[in-house]
Amino acid sequence: MTMTASLAVAGVAVPAVAAYAIIGVVVLGLAASLGWLWRRGRHNHRIGTPEDAAEAVEAALAGVRVAGAVVGADGAGALAVTDDGRVAAVKRLGARLIAREIAWPSVRSTATGILIETDDPRLGTIALAGVNVLDIRRLAPQLGSRFRAACAAASPSLAGPSFSGSKAIAH
Repeated sequence: MTMTASLAVAGVAVPAVAAYAIIGVVVLGLAASLGWLWRRGRHNHRIGTPEDAAEAVEAALAGVRVAGAVVGADGAGALAVTDDGRVAAVKRLGARLIAREIAWPSVRSTATGILIETDDPRLGTIALAGVNVLDIRRLAPQLGSRFRAACAAASPSLAGPSFSGSKAIAH
């Protein structure tokens, strides 16, 4: 009389070797899935430099040239001003940067930085941590009165005397 070991898997008697092989495949599948999820979560969610933000805006808005850009301290968002005085918000979605033109009134100053309320559901509200009103005004000093008028229309806190001696965070 020969005895073989068997296990019951889902109510069916399966030889022990086959049951261990099935368990091994399941464990390897779970390990591979966890490894994929871990690697997927490791990519950089920061916007690296103002130049990266400027490139994203120039790619998204055909025919524009960025005069200056600023990235929040946490790298979660950026703001860019074009040569013609338009403004764009930038946010990283996955591996790529998404840039959308926004209206100046959607940019406002808060105690922790600049808040950009976009109408784009993919971008949502973007917070530029550590960025202040002066940083925004330094973006494009060459725009002069047009830029100050756009800032004043957006928010009285963004308007004020000209800072012609300040340097722009240029592209």
